[in-house]
Amino acid sequence: MLRLASASITRAELLSSAGIPFLQESLDFDEDSILATSPKNFVYQATLGKYKINLEKFGCEDYPLLVADTVVTAHGKILRKAKDETDARTILQMQSGSDVAIITCMIYKTPRLELIDISSTHYFFNVFDPQAIEKYLQSGEWRGKAGACMVEGFCKPYIREVRGFESTAMGLCTEVLKPFLS
Repeated sequence: MLRLASASITRAELLSSAGIPFLQESLDFDEDSILATSPKNFVYQATLGKYKINLEKFGCEDYPLLVADTVVTAHGKILRKAKDETDARTILQMQSGSDVAIITCMIYKTPRLELIDISSTHYFFNVFDPQAIEKYLQSGEWRGKAGACMVEGFCKPYIREVRGFESTAMGLCTEVLKPFLS
């Protein structure tokens, strides 16, 4: 059993699918306070911030602590959660026909072990259909999503090639985590 310090439904589903027992509770961390220019540095700083406040609150003695954060990047830019529909459209247009990297950082802490992993999965997308973008924007499914979409959702039919683990792109690299579970 571990403590998933994340409110992410997708991370919870990944742990369940991998057969990893967990309880889910977390404290939020203000990612807007991060000053980072590279996507890897940003995701590391976000994960470290979450880790520090959740470790202080929950510790790792009762249950190992697991925190994670994910960032989407295209053309060297960090694609955060869209602020509004116009921002979401711009973010999606940056990904259309591009190489998009989804980078996930996780920290897993037990009393005897601290695992820090930064994994990335690259998606090579075909050009998005403009009418499909507009329909997707109207659905509101982009809200609260890094890069304004999920690879298992809107982006799926446009994937030309994948390099890396799908779990990394979904927010938690269970393939890296599983060997360290006791």
